[in-house]
Amino acid sequence: MATAKTTIHIIPHTHWDREWYMPFEAHHMRLIKTMDSILEIMEQDPDYHSFYLDGQTIILDDYLQIYPEKREKLIELCQQGKLSTGPWYVLQDEFLTSGEANLRNLQIGHRDAKAFGDVSKIGYFPDSFGNMGQAAQILHQAGITNAIFGRGVKATGFNNQVAEASELESPFSELQWESPDGSQVLGILFANWYNNGMEIPVDKENAQLFWEKAIPNALKYASTRHLLLMNGCDHQPPQSDLTEALKAARELYPEYEFIHSNLDDYVKAVQHELPDSLSSIKGELRGQRTDGWYTLVNTASARVYIKQMNQRNQILLEKIAEPLAALAQALGKPYPHAMFTYAWKLLMQNHPHDSICGCSVDEVYHEMKTRFDKSMQVADYIAKESTDYISRQVDTSKFRSISDNAVPFVVYNTSGYEGSGIVTIDLELSRQYFKTSKSPADAARLVEEGTEIGGRLVDPNGSDVAYTIEDLGPRFGYDLPDDKFRQPYMARVIRLTFEAANIPSMGYSAFAWIPQQVLSDTNTQPLQSMVKGPATLENGSLRVSIGFDGSLTIMDKRSGQTYTDMGHYEDVGDIGNEYIFKQPNGDTPITTKGLPAQIKVIEDNAYRATIEIIQTLQIPVGADEQLQKEIDTMVSFLHRQSRRSTALIPLTIVTRVSLERSATAIRMQASFHNLAKNHRLRVLFPSDAQSNVHFADSVFELAERSTQPSIEWQNPSNCQHQQAFVDVHDRTRGLTIANKGLNEYEILRDGRNTVAVTLLRAIGELGDWGVFPTPDAQCLGPSEIEWMIIPYGGEQERFHAYREAYGFQVPLTACQTKLQQGTLPQTHNFLAWTGSSLAFSNLKVEESHGNWVARWYNLIDTPVELEINTPLISSLYESNVLEVKSGNILGENGTGKTIVPGHKIFTVGWDTPLNH
Repeated sequence: MATAKTTIHIIPHTHWDREWYMPFEAHHMRLIKTMDSILEIMEQDPDYHSFYLDGQTIILDDYLQIYPEKREKLIELCQQGKLSTGPWYVLQDEFLTSGEANLRNLQIGHRDAKAFGDVSKIGYFPDSFGNMGQAAQILHQAGITNAIFGRGVKATGFNNQVAEASELESPFSELQWESPDGSQVLGILFANWYNNGMEIPVDKENAQLFWEKAIPNALKYASTRHLLLMNGCDHQPPQSDLTEALKAARELYPEYEFIHSNLDDYVKAVQHELPDSLSSIKGELRGQRTDGWYTLVNTASARVYIKQMNQRNQILLEKIAEPLAALAQALGKPYPHAMFTYAWKLLMQNHPHDSICGCSVDEVYHEMKTRFDKSMQVADYIAKESTDYISRQVDTSKFRSISDNAVPFVVYNTSGYEGSGIVTIDLELSRQYFKTSKSPADAARLVEEGTEIGGRLVDPNGSDVAYTIEDLGPRFGYDLPDDKFRQPYMARVIRLTFEAANIPSMGYSAFAWIPQQVLSDTNTQPLQSMVKGPATLENGSLRVSIGFDGSLTIMDKRSGQTYTDMGHYEDVGDIGNEYIFKQPNGDTPITTKGLPAQIKVIEDNAYRATIEIIQTLQIPVGADEQLQKEIDTMVSFLHRQSRRSTALIPLTIVTRVSLERSATAIRMQASFHNLAKNHRLRVLFPSDAQSNVHFADSVFELAERSTQPSIEWQNPSNCQHQQAFVDVHDRTRGLTIANKGLNEYEILRDGRNTVAVTLLRAIGELGDWGVFPTPDAQCLGPSEIEWMIIPYGGEQERFHAYREAYGFQVPLTACQTKLQQGTLPQTHNFLAWTGSSLAFSNLKVEESHGNWVARWYNLIDTPVELEINTPLISSLYESNVLEVKSGNILGENGTGKTIVPGHKIFTVGWDTPLNH
């Protein structure tokens, strides 16, 4: 019996970075030319069977934006299998986008792909800068059995040069990739990158030279007789003479079978012939067994301001607007699916790896800011519409028993965790519409003269709540009725700030301002001050002392543990690029340790106390003149000899340390005006926990990572990705540092397991394959940073700290309403749940049936019981990441209990009364 030939699958494709070394529209116009060429070739060459559109449906959107009349042609080609569709909307960076953003990417990609043809079930990650540990589980739940990726298992060198094979994680390009929950997919590594079959020669002499190199390189890694050659690269137009090139190859090498293939057919062929000896890799693929220079993790700190905007946008969409719209939907308001899709698409257009990673030219980020703004404007609109709708149904009439002039408002908590928080709300005490006034000035006079700003604040039980008040005076406003022209008015406005205590996990509490002529005694500090000295704050759980150099000493009164030297700043040089941090040879860190600081109390009231710290570092103005010469002549960052300048410039950092009365954590805010170039600023927190591992919040995962890098690691820096927090703990003490949009950290190997969080990285070039100056990446100008320090009593207490960190991400939402009868009580929880090691991800409405879906994930490998209690249940059922019902009924009539396996991403769906 003849041995089957080795089959060489040539797959035409283009890897389409939507924006990168040129602005979006420049790439966009080249995309139009590329797509035109593909369609022309397919029309003229019947043997040109297919073209892979990079796994992202946005390519079709971008093409149809210019040629909407070609939609039917694209549908025809997709249905014929000549063009691929999906499974993603964009090729995102996995670590810098939230879990829900990764799922929306998959959900919208699937939905859009189905409009053209079949969804290509290829788990495509060609150029991700490392791969998330839960990728296999996400793909598996979406019915995708494979993952094709380019980084994370063995070294891929600068400019995509492949290192020689070595005995690392897998001897083959094929491997079994397993998520922490045990889900497995076939992993296929682009061992020779995704351009190993580009520009195949037609003339036999050059073709022979090409194939003599390409075939052995592919054979070296393949575990089956099926070899993968990707015919294309970044922004590459299709090879118009590919059919002729393959004819030449068949004549030169009749012992091989050359086919114009596609990824779906290639994967099926490989799966059919896999050996039993494949390696299995579990969890994250971050290139830890490499020299550490080209993992590209430092993109997590390039252009930090972009990461901060992304965090705000994601939180606003997935943790505020979507849950609020779901609550409103249960009460009768239609869920705005199309608006959410529009907002998510705007946001996800900022999520491709070269965009959100901060490693593109400056023009890209000018446009990204606009997209963020637009997406957040839509989310803000939906959130306001939803809170207005719900609040109108809250019964606030009980406040009338206190005063007929009570001004009610509702505070919403959509974090998924019950908690307390500081709320600031602007309340309108009276209105005077222009149509009933002589003039706007007369309306302003009437509301100012006719309104008293004195009063007291009460909670749902009518008990007094301590607050601070600011009189904003008359202010312009307007209504936009659904059935009338706009209605402008002037209003008398006050601004209240207070602590809203114990707001339900997915619900609200109503409060009311009670106007009266004299300010209530409750505003005069009824509780003991939390300021215990000129540099000390203390509440029931924590004592925080500020040293002369601005460092914090924190005593956790619950555990008895003390944390010292907290919050020092460290500044070093950076002669790398947007991709890679490189400290100059011989560079010494400049720190605030031992540097006298200005310290003063700036806030002391019933709900919060704050100390301000002002420190000034004298840092080099930038790198020396040699750096620019090295950049201009493309000297590799590894071989640069430039140093920091001897000229110094001040970096003044204003830090505010806040302790809230019921808090178990310290909130911190820093602001500074950066005037220097080519440097990195970090803040340091020695944990003094005795552990060789630490934990980072990642995508649907609490990732356990070794603090000591592998023996192959050569980079002096060992920075890592994080989402909401990083944590170090042992049996008796723990330290969690939560953040807002600070995606890079490092655990220093300094004997104290110090957590170092990057606040700023200022660099002046893109890096990679050419000379692309990026002056905006120096991040000159003002910055504001937020983080939270959460000390706790070790292993058994850590989940309380994690919930504090997750809650830190999501602000409370407040909405003024009227004195009214209503069908909803003054305090209500739409969704209550328990589950000790579970993290809450999202509540939304799925589109096909209008059912609610909520998502949790188990942070540990031990199964845990999830108990759900909500008045809005007909029946609960298990779903998947595409929010398709599995049919497994979990509970009836308002309650449900189920066991969530270790590390499982667990989605639950249910009908609400609106659907019956």
